[in-house]
Amino acid sequence: MRVVIVGGVAGGAGTAARLRRLDEKAEIILIERGANISYANCGLPYSLGKVIPERKSLLLMTPEIFRARFNVDVRVRCEALSIDRENKSVRLRYLDSGLEKVEKYDTLVLATGSEPCPLPIPGVNLPGMHKLWTLDDMDRLEQGLTAGAKRAVVVGGGFVGVELAENLHMRGLEVTLVELADFIMPCLDWEMSNLLVEELRRSGMGVELGVGLAGIEKTETGLQMKLSDGRHLECDLGVLCLGVRPNSALAREAGLELGLRGHIVVDEQLRTSDPDIFAVGDVIEVIDPVFKGKVAIPLAGPANRQARIVADNICGRNSSYKGTLGTSIIKVNKLTAANVGYSERLLKSKGVQYEKIYLHPASHATYYPGGAPLHIKVLFNKEGRIFGAQIVGQKGVDKRIDALAIAMLQDMDIRKLAALELAYAPPYSSAKDPVNFVGMIAENILNGTSRSVHFEDLPKDAFLLDVREKAEFEQECVPGAINIPMGSVRERHAELPRDRKIFVYCRSGVRSYVMERLLRQLGYDAVTVSGGILTWRMLKDIKRSSAPHKVEPCSVGGRCQPMSDAAQVQSASCSSSVKQIDLRSLPCPEPIMRLQQEVELLQAGQVLTVLLPLAFEADLRAWSLASGNQLLQIQSAEGYLQALIQKGSAG
Repeated sequence: MRVVIVGGVAGGAGTAARLRRLDEKAEIILIERGANISYANCGLPYSLGKVIPERKSLLLMTPEIFRARFNVDVRVRCEALSIDRENKSVRLRYLDSGLEKVEKYDTLVLATGSEPCPLPIPGVNLPGMHKLWTLDDMDRLEQGLTAGAKRAVVVGGGFVGVELAENLHMRGLEVTLVELADFIMPCLDWEMSNLLVEELRRSGMGVELGVGLAGIEKTETGLQMKLSDGRHLECDLGVLCLGVRPNSALAREAGLELGLRGHIVVDEQLRTSDPDIFAVGDVIEVIDPVFKGKVAIPLAGPANRQARIVADNICGRNSSYKGTLGTSIIKVNKLTAANVGYSERLLKSKGVQYEKIYLHPASHATYYPGGAPLHIKVLFNKEGRIFGAQIVGQKGVDKRIDALAIAMLQDMDIRKLAALELAYAPPYSSAKDPVNFVGMIAENILNGTSRSVHFEDLPKDAFLLDVREKAEFEQECVPGAINIPMGSVRERHAELPRDRKIFVYCRSGVRSYVMERLLRQLGYDAVTVSGGILTWRMLKDIKRSSAPHKVEPCSVGGRCQPMSDAAQVQSASCSSSVKQIDLRSLPCPEPIMRLQQEVELLQAGQVLTVLLPLAFEADLRAWSLASGNQLLQIQSAEGYLQALIQKGSAG
């Protein structure tokens, strides 16, 4: 058996290795246009950021080692020019010599991958303009960095663009990220993306939303990036990260069936329209397990799994690929964002009816210090079928999205998540894991135990009941709401109208659900507003434009948030505070309430050091503004917040 594989990175190298493990006698030829095979292209941004200090770490397998280990005829710097399907042969060109040769095959595997989408505007080929897709691209970018580049503009807010922007910023560059859409990370919905935009800005990066790149000009000091709204950005280097398109020209010229966007059409065994030709990776379209349509999802994980299936089928094992959910994850400064399946935006575009829930549990037991909030959005239908999920947080995002991805892959009813037996100990989770909570909340909604509404669907004259504590309400509330703390509702419910629907909210949705149940049993028409204040914050419009700025490092580690001039003048340090309090193990809403009590005991001008759970950063800022006390400094340490607060004259 003679197998020729075109493409030597994830899909191609994986197919060759699996083939050899299954058949020692097969003749395997691996063709790669570049100089390297089996390299970690997902690590390119992190190598530029020096998170991965050695370039050679990206080379998972050199051609020489691969050839020796697997007895594969590896040919790098060799390009496949055409396929002769009738004679079952491939014409090759050796790029260094220009020599052309025809190779016969019994089975052909196309793993030609994808390439960055071009941008047809003036100046894209000027010196200083880059893309990032291969090791050669990375090396050229590295040359620009070592030559002294100080300012960078990254165009495109997808995976590569966001990762690259962060890593260039880590290298000390002044970085601006430009995105044509109103949000970054197209796999997320905009309100979840807002959390990431604010995180990038908080770290010191500029983010431009809703604006495209119209042209590029060379200047005496570098490059001028002209934006579609007439403004321009000055930089030393620019990088285009505008998504990818399939490298399917070889398949097209051979007459293989292609999809609407140029991807190779394959069946469950990953055969093309020619039974002797298989295809894997970014170049193919696959089945969408949710709605059974065709999708193209260029991710490394699916390409590696497809490689195994193709090798099995070549060897007669009859394996099938059931589709790609698009489970993905990204690090964005101190946050992690992940998704699986469909976003709300895509469901709307398909005209699908759906339900959604927001929840904001802690990554582990709140009484154990170091937890962080998880912002979770899950989409499902009235029959309990999960359509998709998105999670943003600092800790525990990966294992929750993985659990939800498994549930989707097994077509599990969302209500069954409530019964999952998941690992628990206080440092790692809660007795009711966030995934259990997803199932419990969905079950309550589907069986009518709870009625839920979303902030964007509230009527203009909605009667809003805030059941948080008075101190929480005074620092921040939804306009028009009245406040009756949860502990007072039983005694004060007569203050509520019986002839109107009452929309109940709290900080995250937990207290509001308890009060919804109470009020309904008392005869009121009560509804919970999903996700509470934490969701309301996410839904606020964010600035479309922000310039990069410097964020000074703190003396005790981490990065401080920018301080006002007044705060810098007063310049209080940890050593000048009169007291330190540790509120890290207190549950919501106690940290802010306890902080208020402690500050009241101070004299005007005295400074307090406070340790808080990560979840309370926005609450702390809102409390500071509402109370008149000065937030001198705030930093994120390992698993908690440390802040310096100076009591105001009216505090």
